[in-house]
Amino acid sequence: MKKEHTAIDALRTEIEAAERRVAREIEPGPRALVVAILVFVLLGSFILPHTGDVRGWDVLFSSHGAGAAAVALPSRVFAWLALVFGVGFSMLALTTRRWALAWVALAGSAIAVAAGLLAVWSRQTVATGHPGPGFGLFVAWITVILLTFHWARVVWSRTVVQLAAEEQRRRVAAQQQSMNLLDSLDNATGPDSPDRPED
Repeated sequence: MKKEHTAIDALRTEIEAAERRVAREIEPGPRALVVAILVFVLLGSFILPHTGDVRGWDVLFSSHGAGAAAVALPSRVFAWLALVFGVGFSMLALTTRRWALAWVALAGSAIAVAAGLLAVWSRQTVATGHPGPGFGLFVAWITVILLTFHWARVVWSRTVVQLAAEEQRRRVAAQQQSMNLLDSLDNATGPDSPDRPED
């Protein structure tokens, strides 16, 4: 009987570990393809001009006339945030399917959206004689907005199975706590216990 009980406990522990592992993962479904396409579009936007003849890669590394075009800090910050979170963490989250990485991709992309707004604004209010925002900057900013939207949908949509498994795990834990309390009371007032009330 004890062997059977031990085997059932081991199986239950293994199932709970599998449920926890599944709960830490995301299942983007068809959105994975959309996110992958957006990542490649974002990478391609660094080849396009972000302002005048200055391309996105030039904004990142301050080369090829970025200083002459008066590329400001918001443009550089946006380019780095888009590269690190929009491309880097998005690819990591897609390949590993880890929920934590998807959250980081979402948070970083959301910050990149605000930085992109500042980058576009800084190029529109640049001093006379310097070029305004380029096509590549708008493509990158819109792509980061779309990435943020899709990561938000992926992160906040948990499957019905995951939610049901969590609810079942909570129910079992609550039952075990109440059973442990009742068992300890039964043991304290067992048939040989001096505290047991007389019939």
